[in-house]
Amino acid sequence: MNRLPLTEIYRGYLGCLNERRWDDLGEFVCDDAIHNKRPLGLDGYRAMLESDTAAIPDLRFRADIVVEHDDVLAALLAFDCTPTRPFRGFEPTGAQISFTEHVFYRFRDSRIAEVWSLVDTEAIGAQLGR
Repeated sequence: MNRLPLTEIYRGYLGCLNERRWDDLGEFVCDDAIHNKRPLGLDGYRAMLESDTAAIPDLRFRADIVVEHDDVLAALLAFDCTPTRPFRGFEPTGAQISFTEHVFYRFRDSRIAEVWSLVDTEAIGAQLGR
């Protein structure tokens, strides 16, 4: 079987997110997806992403570092965006903010099965004035 490298699949996943192609998310995420040890399933995972992009309409997922090994991919995501609704417990101020997310993905059958994510909420709070 000739499968695509995880990095290539991941770039397609980021494109799906950035283009808000929510109906295509199942091509990249398993039906029983787990996020930070919480079983969300595909529907819950999609709802989480839709909530984030509703709070930050200009949210773009940009991978600055991507490393893959076996069935795991790690990425450093960088964001430059302007929240318009409360996000991660912080009220929007109209100011653009920059923050990062450190994330690990475990893939199963070329789709994301598990995600471990750490968002730099300290940077968000510092920029939004707590």
